[in-house]
Amino acid sequence: MDAFADRPFTGNSAAVVLLTEPRGDDWMQQVAEELKHAATAFVTPDDHLRWFTPEREVELCGHATLATAHVLGGEREFTTRSGVLTCKNDDGWVHMDLPADPPELTDPPIGLAEALPHATIKATARGRTDLLVELASAEEVRSARPDLSALARIPSRGVVITAAGDGEADIVSRCFYPAAGIGEDPVTGSAHCTLAPYWVPRLQRADLLAEQASPRGGFLRATLAQDRVRLSGRAVTVLHGRLNT
Repeated sequence: MDAFADRPFTGNSAAVVLLTEPRGDDWMQQVAEELKHAATAFVTPDDHLRWFTPEREVELCGHATLATAHVLGGEREFTTRSGVLTCKNDDGWVHMDLPADPPELTDPPIGLAEALPHATIKATARGRTDLLVELASAEEVRSARPDLSALARIPSRGVVITAAGDGEADIVSRCFYPAAGIGEDPVTGSAHCTLAPYWVPRLQRADLLAEQASPRGGFLRATLAQDRVRLSGRAVTVLHGRLNT
């Protein structure tokens, strides 16, 4: 599956494994490692949903949730380690209701400037999982060449660089998770649970068109409503297969 995409080979790829019964953690981790997608979703017939990278299980993965909802269709209530996540398919779009992760402003951690050479850091804020770094312009976000080894030493799940948009999009971001075995993530739904609460008060608008400026690229819509974020995007099915295990 390609999530947050309207055509193949864009957005963020994910595998969706439709289980007939619950399977063990070790088996799911081995499957995720074998498939080598940024995330593999495992969903049971009663809509219990878990996500694994090739390295580990994660508590929330937006693009793999969107991919799963697209495969199953209709309206779903997934039981996850991040609570119940509601997804609705509507005219080619998937709308997801996810928990907001408001970041708190913080001093730049040691090593951040070295990890982002030539970048103008305006502010840093830390959510529950990611470090958000606001840069001076959308162009700085697009042209950034971070030192991934240095980023991996930053104490957080990942580092999200962002700026106000300079065109169609309200905000621009890129997301890096080298500590989890992912250099740059193409499009990251869960990061927008932190980006939306950060940018909504600064831009004075509750609905944001967000661009993730990775090489594959992707757009999504993010709406902040109190302690929830509604993310909307499209997905396309690229490949069907069967696990012989």
